[in-house]
This record gives sequence, C-alpha cells and structure tokens, in this order.
Amino acid sequence: MRVIIVGAGITGTAHAWMAVERGHDVVHLDRELEARGATVRNFGLVWVSGRSAPELEITLRSRVLWEEIGALVPAVGFRANGSITLLRNAAEVAVAEEVVAREGADRRGFRLLTRAQVAEINPALQGEYLAGLNCTSDAAVESRQAMPALRAHLARSGRYTFVPGVEARDIYGTSVRDDAGTVHAGDCVLLCPGANHRGLLHEVFGELPIRRVRLQMMQTAPLGQRLTTSIADGDSLRYYPGFAGPALDELRRTEPQRPIAAEQGMQLLCVQRLDGGLTIGDTHEYEEPFAFDVDEDPYAHLVAVTEGLLGRALPQIQRRWAGVYSQCTEPDRIVCRESIADGVWAVTGPGGRGMTLGPASAEESAGLMGW
Repeated sequence: MRVIIVGAGITGTAHAWMAVERGHDVVHLDRELEARGATVRNFGLVWVSGRSAPELEITLRSRVLWEEIGALVPAVGFRANGSITLLRNAAEVAVAEEVVAREGADRRGFRLLTRAQVAEINPALQGEYLAGLNCTSDAAVESRQAMPALRAHLARSGRYTFVPGVEARDIYGTSVRDDAGTVHAGDCVLLCPGANHRGLLHEVFGELPIRRVRLQMMQTAPLGQRLTTSIADGDSLRYYPGFAGPALDELRRTEPQRPIAAEQGMQLLCVQRLDGGLTIGDTHEYEEPFAFDVDEDPYAHLVAVTEGLLGRALPQIQRRWAGVYSQCTEPDRIVCRESIADGVWAVTGPGGRGMTLGPASAEESAGLMGW
C-alpha cells in the first residue's frame, strides 16, 4: 500500500511511523520545511497523570509505544522521568489523597509524597509546598528534535519520502495534487492539518467538531541543576479531568485561583530539556480572534510560581512564544477522525494531547484504515 500523508506534525508523523512499520510506502507532505505548529510549541510531555478514565488505556498504550520508539530512535530524547505535582495547601493535598485511593491509581503510578520524600526524589525542589503527588508513569521527549529524528529513521527504511515546502491543493480519489502541480498517487490519503482548520481540510470534509486553543509558554537558559522529574503546580489539578471529584469541588469552592491564573486558564507545567533549560507554561485561550502578540502578566505569574516551588531564582528567560492547537469539541472523542470515502481520512483535534497520544492514536488509525 502507498499512503499519502499531509501534515508533518506529531499526528502526521506518528501515522507515517505506523504505516512504515507495517511495511507500507509513505509520501509525507508538509507546507513548511520543518514543523512549526503545536508539535514544537509544547512541553514534550507524555502525560499520564491527569487523563480521564476513558483515556487511560490509550494513554498507557502510547506511553509504551513512546518508550519503544525512544529505544529505536534515541534522538527523540525519551526519558521516563515521571512527574511531581506540588501541593501548597490542605485542599490540594485532599485532592491528591482522593486520587491515590481510587481504583487504578497504581496503573498511573500515583504516590502521595511528604515534603521530605519530594526533596529526596527531586532535590531541586526547595521551595514552598506541603506535599507532592508523584506519577511515575509520566515521561518526556524533546519536542523540537523528535520529528526530524523520526523522519530520519523512517527514511532509512527505503519506504518513506518527505516532501517539505509544498501545500496540498486537491484530492483526486486517493491521490493528492500539490501547489507545484505534482500529483502524488496512492492507495490512501490522510490529512493531518493540525490547527489549520480551513483550506483543503474544510473544502473536503466541511465543518468538523473542532476548535482552536491558544497558549503561551517560555524557555529558560540552563538551570545549572538537574530537575529529576517534570513538575506541576496545584492549579493543574483543576485543569485535568483525571482529578475530578468531591475533593476537587471543595478545592474550587475554598481556594479560588489567583485572578491572573483564573483569567488566563493557567496551570504550571515545567519540564527540563536535555540542555538544562526549563520549558515553562501555560495559558489557555478559547475565543477567536486570538491576539498576535503575547501578554507579559501570565509570564510574570509563571516565573513567580516556579521560583516559589524551586526556592531559587530562575535563569534568564531566553524564549517566549505563543502556540495554537486543535481540539475536538465532542467530549467522548479523543481525536477527530473522519472518512469521506474509501481511503480518504482526516485526523486532527487531539487537544493538547498530541505529543502524549500520537503513537497510540496512529495505531488505532492503522487498524481502522486497513494498514
């Protein structure tokens, strides 16, 4: 089978991986020379801890697949570093206590740690907090280098061709014509357009149940100290569905978020890159049109929270950026996966879970698409 994939972010690249692994030929098109969207504007987290119960199986499967991919392609930077959500008040601790007591907590690798245990596992955390929720299943990859590394590995198979800098304009049966006039003939066409909801996706598939979400993030210079786990603050308990329950309801009632965090839909996530720098975020904005510039107030909040948990000043902020990702608006769907004809599919809308779920989502697609 010859598969034509449009879109070289994590969703498209993971599908290319699954097709090649199954012995098929792949032609992979992208309008950019390198991925520039949500795939590189994220934490690189393989995030098990806060996923809802219906998402848990596919998330754990994706975690297994990422570890296998990391063993084959070390340059993706996979590391099973786990995470600690740092709890700053009794109401946040109560949420963690409720979560670790649930059925399935062991599958996520949940442990409630005392402050002393947190500092033993991650000595860099010397700031203000009461306890920590450890998730040993969480992991990380290097989002800025993972896609080139995966493509290089695929190219060595002899069954993968990457065609950057062209835009797909038309679909004829199961062939794609690009804006240079080249027709790429195949047996299956897959559109993975990320947050580009117009253009060919809209022309072929019409209105889909997807929306765009904007975020702001930043990266520091090297910390000069190893952060042995990824970290999150208690606001992340409010954001991820896996923490929902009576204790979270009580947290929301008794401990309102700081105004800037509530206004911007904020949580703190922090991942140390292989070069020692910290990727820190993020915000969530859902109403378009999005601003073209970035707002400094959320950055100041994130810096203050991170420094409060580390107990030290951050190194210089080297980069700030905004990103936009695609989110399926139907709550019972993990991605928006649609077909309009035999061999013509679209997959988009993982909603901030693209890096986490990319491999397992592509594995599901492979079964549905007959790969």
